[in-house]
Amino acid sequence: MFDVGVAYAAAPAAPSAGAGQGFMSFLPLILIFGVFYFLLIRPQQKKAKEHQTFLAGLKKGENVVTSGGLFGVITGMTDTVVTLEIAEKVRVKVSRQHILGAASTVKSGEAEAVKTGGG
Repeated sequence: MFDVGVAYAAAPAAPSAGAGQGFMSFLPLILIFGVFYFLLIRPQQKKAKEHQTFLAGLKKGENVVTSGGLFGVITGMTDTVVTLEIAEKVRVKVSRQHILGAASTVKSGEAEAVKTGGG
């Protein structure tokens, strides 16, 4: 006549977890965020800061490489645009943010890769 399964389903719920167990359930998430911060976010912010410092210190006559792979000498600059001479009497304008770094550091890295057979 009576369904026993329905009676058990309507039983009162167990008491809720205490404050200590609530914190402990968030502890793995906090640890994961900490690991991500120290392994991914912080180094990326440091590299971006170094790049901004490099861009702020650019001067005419420096050899640079763009993120597109163009090597050139800076012949003119504004706040947002850099004019590069990539060949004799061949000048291109490039967004300042797309200057990757000094050409001397990139060339030495390429030479090392060729010596070790890595590229």
